[in-house]
Parts: sequence; structure tokens; C-alpha cells
Amino acid sequence: MNNFQMDLSPLGSPASIIEMVASQLACRPVDEQVALHLDEEDGLKHLRQCFHIPKVKDLPPTNPALVKANENCIYFAGNSLGLQPKKIKTYLDEELDKWAKAGVHGHFYGKRPWALADECIVELMADIVGAHKGEIALMNGLTVNLHLLMLSFFKPTPDRHKILLEAKAFPSDHYAVESQLQFHGLSTEKSMLMIQPREGEETLRMEDILAIIEKEGDSVAVILFSGVQYYTGQLFDIPRITKAGHEKGCFVGFDLAHAAGNVELHLHDWEVDFACWCSYKYLNSGAGGLAGAYIHEKHFQSVKPALIGWWGHEYKTRFHMENM
Repeated sequence: MNNFQMDLSPLGSPASIIEMVASQLACRPVDEQVALHLDEEDGLKHLRQCFHIPKVKDLPPTNPALVKANENCIYFAGNSLGLQPKKIKTYLDEELDKWAKAGVHGHFYGKRPWALADECIVELMADIVGAHKGEIALMNGLTVNLHLLMLSFFKPTPDRHKILLEAKAFPSDHYAVESQLQFHGLSTEKSMLMIQPREGEETLRMEDILAIIEKEGDSVAVILFSGVQYYTGQLFDIPRITKAGHEKGCFVGFDLAHAAGNVELHLHDWEVDFACWCSYKYLNSGAGGLAGAYIHEKHFQSVKPALIGWWGHEYKTRFHMENM
């Protein structure tokens, strides 16, 4: 292999990077040596050692010939569950030990007080999604958070009653939008506005997204897109969609389940109105990990939570038990 180094960061799309490397190596973009070179030059390759990678022999067998194979599998399932970080067992053992020794005092004692579990990492999460600390909350699961956000932002009127989403949105988002419309006594036929790729194409063209926002925007209350399309991997232009929606008076929100921890996000600077995401995929929190919710600070006075409970009350007075 040729011995050369290059700065790949400003080159743009993965396709353009692969094409340039192939040109430098005098081979085809699909040749193995392109992949091997990119692996060697990867500035994050050391992080691979921080995760457990399943062995082929430990997986449910699909090919009897592979049952005894001791090789690491090639893990492409990060969209459903990230690899387990090797430090997780140490952290879990620390909390179990604290529970055994301190009992109920573990709620407010130690490096990671349980009652403040979300607050311990909220600043880290804010950095990941490009938000201010006060704009996000870590709680519940993704669909629960989506419903809570929609209850606060989707306030249909006779003139603005539609929700715009991808026709092939992740099923849970599709179901959530259907139920929100039904909750407000609206029909999916009239108020569920779905955009599909052009015939023979798999991804949505940006010009088509902007065109339907321009055409239908005056009747759209909420635009709800994914950040990264779960099936095709299409990364949507979040700032352009947000800007186009705002120009038509729509609230714009995103399901970032496949984007958080996977792509660069700047929710506050892009002025996204609301967003939600899970943490067990590209953020590697593990099954059952806390999900996230975001509301831009510009809405703090104008958009009030539709439902409030224990965790939605001001923490400083939460334990005064005054019901005020």
C-alpha cells in the first residue's frame, strides 16, 4: 500500500472521500485497500478497544459452519443497539455496592446520586445535540417524549391542522402522529400529510421537501421529520427544513433516534423547535437507557407543558411536598 497521509475532515461527503483515496491509491473505490487505508488513518480507531464486540460463536447460529468461529463479528446493528462499553460493568458494580451499603441514601449520595441521575449527564448530552443545558431533559422513552412534545406543540386550528412527515417514517413515529390526530378528533386522511420519494427513488429530494412546505405550509401546524432516515440512512438538512417551516409559520421538530451520537447536531443554533431521541443506539447507553427531549429556549414562556408530574416540577422545591 502506498504510504501517504491526508486530512480528510474538510472533504465533504463519504463518497467524495472514498473517491479521492481511491485516486491516490490508484485503485477502484470498492477495492479492499481503500477500506484498509481509511481504517489505518482513522483518528478514532483507538476507541474500538473500549467496546465489547460479539464473537461469531456466541451469536444465535445461522450457519452451522460458523458456530465454532472465534472471530469478532462485523457489527452493523448500531441503529438498534450500540456495542457495550467495557466500563459498564464497573459502573454497575459501583451502584450495586452503594445500594448494598447505603440503601435509600443512594438517592442523594455518591458520585452518581440516583435521584439526580439525569442531571449527572445532562451537560454531556447538551454538547452531543448542540443545545443549552436548560433546553433538554433526559427522561422516559422516545415515543413517550414525542407524545409529550406533540401535546405541547400541536395545537390544531381549523386553518392549521396538518402534521407533515415522511411517508416511510419509523413506524412508532407514524403511529404517534396517527394517535395525536385522533386525540384531537382529526382524520388522518385530511390532517396527516406524508411526503414520498419520487417513483423509482429511495430517498427524498430536498427540493421536494421544500416544495411541499411552500405549497402546504399555511395549513401545517407541525413538521416532524427524522434526523437520519432509519431505513435509507439519508441525513436530512435539518437547518434548511427548519428555516422553511418557520417561514410558513410551522413548528418544526425532529426524531433524532438515528442521529444523536451519529452525526453533528446544533439544535439551538438551527432554532429547531423541539426534538426527541433515545440513548441506546449510537450513544451506547444500553437497553432501557433514558431518552432525551429538547425544546428551544425561545418557547419557554410561550409553550407550556401540557402534562406535568413529579419530574416536571422545579427540583429546588420538589421535596417540600407543598403541592405548589
